[in-house]
Amino acid sequence: MLTVVSDTHSTDGHRLSGRTLEAVRDAEVAVHAGDFMRESVLDDFEREADRLLGVAGNNDDAGIRRRLPEARTLTFEGFTVAVTHTRRGGPTALSLFGRERDADVVLFGHSHRPTYDPSGAVPLVNPGSHAQPRGNRAAHAEFEARGDALAGRLVTVDGDVFEEFTIERTA
Repeated sequence: MLTVVSDTHSTDGHRLSGRTLEAVRDAEVAVHAGDFMRESVLDDFEREADRLLGVAGNNDDAGIRRRLPEARTLTFEGFTVAVTHTRRGGPTALSLFGRERDADVVLFGHSHRPTYDPSGAVPLVNPGSHAQPRGNRAAHAEFEARGDALAGRLVTVDGDVFEEFTIERTA
């Protein structure tokens, strides 16, 4: 399983709980799409996840910026996944970011709003924020490979799945 979180905005710990904590611990790969805030929070995430891949967000401190890139591309079960915190230009810029990387999906953060948007050239997924939802559901995203598709879902901290979707492999 690939688990995605974002926008922790913490100065004193990872703030993972419930299903989100379980999903990070159980993941083959856990991705954080930026805005840990403090380097100690990144350290806390690394202690919980077997394999954590993160990007720096606009609110992250200098220690995080030294350790993490602003964007990265990874492979999960043969799928190409592009990760960034945000891009000026909104969904169009995010889709272009994904196309430039031949990605099957783009994972991003920043808005704190859990979102699946298949409308562009590359599907976009924002896991929302597990710790500071700002009027949205506290959530994360989970992905599992099923043949030539990624089965995705947006899940609350309590474990309620509120959106399911499928992403087809592009190549």
